[in-house]
Amino acid sequence: MKKIPVILFILFCAAPAHARDQIRIVGSTTLYPLVTIAAENFGHAGKFPTPIIESTGTGGGLKLFCSGTGDKFPDIANASRRIKPGEAAECGKNGVGDILEIKIGYDGIVLATGVSGPKYNLTKEQIFKALARQIPQNGKLIDNPYHKWSEIDKKLPAEKIVVYGPPPTDGTRDSFAEQVLQESCANLPEFKATYPNAKTRAVACKFIREDGAYVEIGSNYNLIIQKLINSAGALGIMGYNYLAENAGKIRGAAVDGVTPDFSTITEGKYPLARGLYIYVKSANIAGTPGIREFLRELVSEKAIGQEGYLVEKGLVPLKQKEFLEERGKILGAGRDAH
Repeated sequence: MKKIPVILFILFCAAPAHARDQIRIVGSTTLYPLVTIAAENFGHAGKFPTPIIESTGTGGGLKLFCSGTGDKFPDIANASRRIKPGEAAECGKNGVGDILEIKIGYDGIVLATGVSGPKYNLTKEQIFKALARQIPQNGKLIDNPYHKWSEIDKKLPAEKIVVYGPPPTDGTRDSFAEQVLQESCANLPEFKATYPNAKTRAVACKFIREDGAYVEIGSNYNLIIQKLINSAGALGIMGYNYLAENAGKIRGAAVDGVTPDFSTITEGKYPLARGLYIYVKSANIAGTPGIREFLRELVSEKAIGQEGYLVEKGLVPLKQKEFLEERGKILGAGRDAH
C-alpha cells in the first residue's frame, strides 16, 4: 500500500460496513471530561447511543486510533496537541489515510498548588532547572542537583521540589516538555556541545529527572489535585479546565509573570497556551451510526461557542472566525446545522 505523506482532511467518503452501532472515542485525559459531557448530552437526545469514551492519554489514544480500520479500532481520538508526523505516518501505514482534524478550543498547561500552599511566580528557565534531568554547570552537563526551589533562586520559596504530573504518553506532559524544557535548553551551549545533532538535542532537552522530584501519577488529574490539597508546597501539572473546575481547592502558579486564567489564555498572553483537537476517521463517518450527528453536537455554538456549556467547564473558546472554519469542516458546503 502506498504510504500517505500527509493527512488528508476529507469528511465524506465511501465506508466499509460496520457491525458496531456505538461511537468509540479514546485519547486525551484533558479532553476526557469535556467530550464526555458532550457525549452525554448527545446520548440523552435519544436518537443514538451515548459514545464510549476511554481516557488513554493523547499518545496512547492516537496509537490505538492509528492501529487500523474497522470495528475493532476507535472512530475518534481526543488530543491535547496536534498529531505528530510519525503518528500520521503510522496511521497511513495501517490504512488510516483520510483523517479529519478539528480544533475545538484552547487550553493552558498549568502548574497548580493547593490554596494553602505558597504562591509561585516561576520563569520557564526556573522550571527547567527544577525538572530537567541534566542542567549546565561550570561549562558541562551534570545530573540535576537542586532539591529546593530556593536553591534555584533565593527569591523562590524554600520548599522541596515536588511536582506531580502525567506520564510520557499524556499530551499535557508532551506539550509541557516541549514548551518549557525543550524551549529553555535547546540553545544552551553545553547542550549544543553534548548533542550537536538538533533532533537528538531536542529529545535530550525533554528528559525529566527521575530522582523523586517529579512524581508520575498516571493520567489521573483528579488524583493530582488531591495530592496538592494534602501537600503544601507541591505543584501539579494539568490542563486549565481542571484548575477552573477546582478553583476553590487549587490555584495556578504564574509563569513568566502571567497567571493562567480565562482571559490570559484567550488573549494569548499566558505562555503555556495550546490548542485542543479531535481526530476522526473519515471512512467511519458513514459507517458508524451517529458520528456526523455527534460531531455537530460537539462543534456547535451551544457546546463550544463563546457561552457554550463546555466553556462553562473550562474550555477556552476559539475566536469566531476560527470557530466557523472548524464548524465548516463538519457541516460541509451548503449543509445546515442543527
